Amino acid sequence: MARARRPSVLCPASSQWHCRIFDKTGEAKALAILSAEQAAAALAHDPAQAEDWARSALKLRPTDPTALLILGSARRRRGDPQSAYSVLAPLAASHPRAVHTHFELGATLAALGRTAEAIAVLRRTTALNPDLPEAWRALSEQLFREGDISAAAAASAEQLRASIRNYALRPAARALSAGKLAQAESELRAHLAAHPDDKEALQLMGDALKRLGRFSAAETELKHCLELDSGRDGARFAYAEVLLHQQKAAEALPQAELLLRQKPDDPAYLNLLATSLGLIGDDQRVLEIYKRLSEEYPKQPLIWLNYGHAQRTVGRSDDAAAAYRRCMALAPGLGDAYWSLANLKLAAVTAIEEDAMRVQLSRSELGADDRLHLHYALGKALEDRGDYASSFSHYRQGAVLRKQSSLYDADEISAFVDRAKAVFTSALFADRRRAGDPSTAPIFIVGLPRSGSTLIEQILASHSMVEGTRELPDIGFIAHELGWMRHGDGAQYPGCIAALDDARLAAFGRLFLDRTRIHRKLGRAFFIDKMPNNFLHVGLIRLILPQAKIIEARRHPLAACFSAYKQHFAQGQLFSYDLVDLGRYYRDYLELMHHFDAVLPGHIHRVVYEDLVESTEPIVRGVLAYCGLPFEDACLTFYRNDRPVRTASSEQVRRPIFRDGVDQWRRYEPWLGPLKDALGPALANWRS
Repeated sequence: MARARRPSVLCPASSQWHCRIFDKTGEAKALAILSAEQAAAALAHDPAQAEDWARSALKLRPTDPTALLILGSARRRRGDPQSAYSVLAPLAASHPRAVHTHFELGATLAALGRTAEAIAVLRRTTALNPDLPEAWRALSEQLFREGDISAAAAASAEQLRASIRNYALRPAARALSAGKLAQAESELRAHLAAHPDDKEALQLMGDALKRLGRFSAAETELKHCLELDSGRDGARFAYAEVLLHQQKAAEALPQAELLLRQKPDDPAYLNLLATSLGLIGDDQRVLEIYKRLSEEYPKQPLIWLNYGHAQRTVGRSDDAAAAYRRCMALAPGLGDAYWSLANLKLAAVTAIEEDAMRVQLSRSELGADDRLHLHYALGKALEDRGDYASSFSHYRQGAVLRKQSSLYDADEISAFVDRAKAVFTSALFADRRRAGDPSTAPIFIVGLPRSGSTLIEQILASHSMVEGTRELPDIGFIAHELGWMRHGDGAQYPGCIAALDDARLAAFGRLFLDRTRIHRKLGRAFFIDKMPNNFLHVGLIRLILPQAKIIEARRHPLAACFSAYKQHFAQGQLFSYDLVDLGRYYRDYLELMHHFDAVLPGHIHRVVYEDLVESTEPIVRGVLAYCGLPFEDACLTFYRNDRPVRTASSEQVRRPIFRDGVDQWRRYEPWLGPLKDALGPALANWRS
């Protein structure tokens, strides 16, 4: 059966438009063809001129579909969507298979704010031609505006697939769009082996690796792609995302700014900018961005979720709770919203919200990420009500789900501790006593999470000479550059440390100071890095910054470990989702700190959380004396400090010290047997 011939259509992404208007001969035909082609070419840069040319063509043939399409498109681009609609709606009705006519109508409906109708027309467009990337992008934008998170993400994936012009890459693009990430990676790796500078392949590989969680590898591919073609906005966006996943906000920020120069109102680009600004502490701008986005996209739950996070950071707990509840109303299955509300600690989850969580957990189709967040949230709600058995059950179910998606290896940490003890000896420190950068500015707070590090930071940051920043990733970055967690090479970090001369160690110290400068906004003499996991790198810190202060926050092992167990961390802390892993991690931590006490006597100042709670002023005075700081009363009224706080303890450190949390673990002691067994002797000798 012969197929009906489709009318000629406009591709908005191209200034080239090849068409025939009608089947008459002579000068009129030539003039009409010339007029339409000129109009199409002018659309991108001069829609007014395109409209004039379209009108000229329509004088010769008033019902010509090509000229009508140009006219409608020109009017939309000139900011007159209502007039454009009056042309395009009847045109689409009379040409039901005209792909670009439907695309233009969908874009016009979007400009009129008729989102649901725009989605329907754009879906029709992508059904007519699944390989039109502009239609998928427009559909994704409208689905995002409507608040349909998963459908918007799916449309965005289809946009990337449809944008691939190289037929050899289309199977990999289809696999990527379908979520077959391992297959896509395998096919792309084979292609790149033969074509290492294929820009499309590099972008696809970067996206695949990003979705597989291999952010460093994704960064390499996407950076190479952009070096070859700086105009690939999709690759730049993905590049910024993988930088942010690695906490490289200072590098991601200029990428977001470049994207916004092209599309200053794009919500995804604005969200990217806000995330970057949040990581470098520009919280006022973050709030302004999310306020704007929440007004422009009131149906988008992820915007309300992020707005809540921003409100929480600056201490607006009530506003944060309201934003989280707005998110929950828009997306009842979004577990992160419930967990964020419960994690405020001071905002009680209502009985109605508890019931809503149970309803969502009963849904077999609920995703694992939403499910685990709901388990943690329900665990916290039940803990607040005193139902500790049910609470622990939900904490455990959430932890099991989280552990299933992690690659944590407890043996690897134990082996690292053994290597660190062998490398960082008294003899090494004596030999390198003149190494490193002499700066006295950094104050490191190390230990396990949930051990009082945020409280110590808040106390110190209330001093007029000290600036609080955040959990800075930069020591970890330096360790990675030296080979931390790489496999195979016997000289990997920390084994490679012995081969570094004094100048190289000093250079790493300066590198840390340079990278962290973006977080120092107050110009104070000292600044805090409170990344707890830096206890693994105390030896490195001592060598590259020998005058830096190191404060260890230590807490009763059952209190610290169970507090971490019931906390779903946004990133990292993969040891905390299994009681046995937690016990082993605490034991390794204690062993390493005992070692540094022996080889660096007096260099690390220990603060026991329980002592800080019971005898606050003497402990605070001791911390200040160790740091060489005069006592200030503000350090005792730290809860009046309105600085932004980004950790799970953000609400607690805005209150005076209270004893409520010291022994909370005892309510759960019947279920902590595996943790006790894993702790072994550390359970008794944790103070020594």
